[in-house]
Amino acid sequence: MWSKSIKRSSISNHQKKFNNLNSLGNNFKRFSFYKGDLIPQESHNLWLIESGVVKTFALDIDGNVATLGYWGAKDVVGLPLSKAENYKATCIENSEALFIPWKSCNSLYQEISSCAQQTEQLLRIIRTEKMHFRLSKLLIWFAQKFGKKVINGVLIDIRITHQDLADIMGSTRVTVTRLLNKLEQERMIIRPCRFTIVIKDIQSLKANSNFF
Repeated sequence: MWSKSIKRSSISNHQKKFNNLNSLGNNFKRFSFYKGDLIPQESHNLWLIESGVVKTFALDIDGNVATLGYWGAKDVVGLPLSKAENYKATCIENSEALFIPWKSCNSLYQEISSCAQQTEQLLRIIRTEKMHFRLSKLLIWFAQKFGKKVINGVLIDIRITHQDLADIMGSTRVTVTRLLNKLEQERMIIRPCRFTIVIKDIQSLKANSNFF
């Protein structure tokens, strides 16, 4: 029924990463997905992400993408959490997730609450009136969720394109490119290679963008 690329992985990995969710690892199936895989969606189950990065989105009748969120370890995704038509979840990188039947989701209260709060944060960001503030706040959000400290600042440690940022912001790729160039000229960010953004001073970027 599902892609052959989905396969079981060892339960021991779960024990190391989620001490507070050990019982889930013992009771539910774990699946591995490759970068680019779509995670199967059904109306009666959720997925608890253990590792990797997952993007959720919806497609309209013309095939346009509406980005719903980016999710990592300990986040929960799945059709029961969304009212969007044509809801999809795709892996930005190789990922592992637990398959959780909806009837068993009472054990995921904290994880589901966290996802609702993150969705609210993204809604507040895309409601920011000025586009350059909107981009700065979005970069801060990514850095706080997926950031990795490096010598030069905080690396946004996932592959994200200018078009991905534009889809979230409700903007265009050209506008995002122009604004990123401006942030680089202002020495707020550096881009050492393709698909890589490092925020040099996240506190300064917060101050300059009126980050909440």
